[in-house]
Amino acid sequence: MTARITLVRGDITEQHVDAIVNAANSSLLGGGGVDGAIHRKGGPEILADCRALRASHYGKGLSTGKAVATTAGRLDALHVIHTVGPVFSKEEDRSDLLASCYRESLRVARELGAESVAFPAISTGIYGWPMEDGARIAIRTVREAAIAPIAEVRFVLFDERAYQAFAEQLG
Repeated sequence: MTARITLVRGDITEQHVDAIVNAANSSLLGGGGVDGAIHRKGGPEILADCRALRASHYGKGLSTGKAVATTAGRLDALHVIHTVGPVFSKEEDRSDLLASCYRESLRVARELGAESVAFPAISTGIYGWPMEDGARIAIRTVREAAIAPIAEVRFVLFDERAYQAFAEQLG
């Protein structure tokens, strides 16, 4: 059974879910946009877990398209799943890497036993991915990969343009 997909216009750090997906940078040590907001609101516990990951399995950082989980710190969630989206390129098709962010995040969520997962629109901010195409890849991939125990995948979209792009893909 595939998960129910819902759309919310709002702040991902305000979501009450089992797992919040962070559009992280490869360092795992915080940054701008969604990544910075999650680290600020989640508090130092998230950064401490990320530093521990860097000291163990991810010494060189997290590769694009991969995902790993940490505590959610002070967020109203159990876990944060960090994934590194690709930077958009007109010369090279990186769609598989973007799809991998969603697939890998859902795989980690399933391993954690998460029933609800909140995603941002990965790579559509500073990484320059066109919103409509990012929405198409996100919705298609989640429809294919969101299986039990995941019951709900929520896309939390920051503005009306993003919300509309995802709503069109959701049909």
